[in-house]
Amino acid sequence: MQLTPDFDPAKAVRSLLRRSRQGALATLMAGSGDPYCSLVNVASHPDGSPILLISRLAIHTKNLLADARVSLMLDERVEGDPLEGSRIMLSGHAEEVTSDRDLVRRRYLNAHPSAEAFVDFKDFSFFRIRLTGTHLVAGFGRILDLKPAQFLTDISDAGSLLEAEQSAVEHMNTDHQEALGLYATRLLGAGAGDWRCSGLDPDGIDLQTGNMTLRLDFPERIAGPGELRKVLVRLAEQARAPVERI
Repeated sequence: MQLTPDFDPAKAVRSLLRRSRQGALATLMAGSGDPYCSLVNVASHPDGSPILLISRLAIHTKNLLADARVSLMLDERVEGDPLEGSRIMLSGHAEEVTSDRDLVRRRYLNAHPSAEAFVDFKDFSFFRIRLTGTHLVAGFGRILDLKPAQFLTDISDAGSLLEAEQSAVEHMNTDHQEALGLYATRLLGAGAGDWRCSGLDPDGIDLQTGNMTLRLDFPERIAGPGELRKVLVRLAEQARAPVERI
């Protein structure tokens, strides 16, 4: 299907991956192989792949432990007809997180602070969906399939940034709430709110207030904390600049 010239499908997928906090998870019933769908909370790994915190007592967890193949649908959640909003159907394999659990834990809790109440329960585990592809539906003329390499964030050289991420998130939320509010209202056109930072990665910053999540892309990719500070200052200056009147 032909795409409109001003549409960037990879950017549309990345935006939904970063902004989504709930999704419909499809698994295969253990034993029968019948399809099973459930609602799950979602956060994102620094590379954009989905993170789940789920109980081993849940049917979907038992299913994916027997067969790791899963599909996850994330949608725009627009007002009015939900079919008018963008959505992505992700395919992949769910893997229990072992090697980078601390990183996954903090990113999930930044996105879902209420999960602090049960995150350490013995039956709960983090799973990361290793993506194999996605199907994007974003309106007429905007339906296509993409491979993970087209939309996931490259973090191969961003080790120092990931190490500094949590301190940067806490610093922004403690000392720069005004800047976060300006990012949301002046740069992204959102309403006023108690905006806070819930994540940082080489491509951008995630902002949340209540049940609303926004994504502000950086003007260029960054890989270290020094670059992060410079780009956040530049964005704050841009947000504070007087609006030109015509």
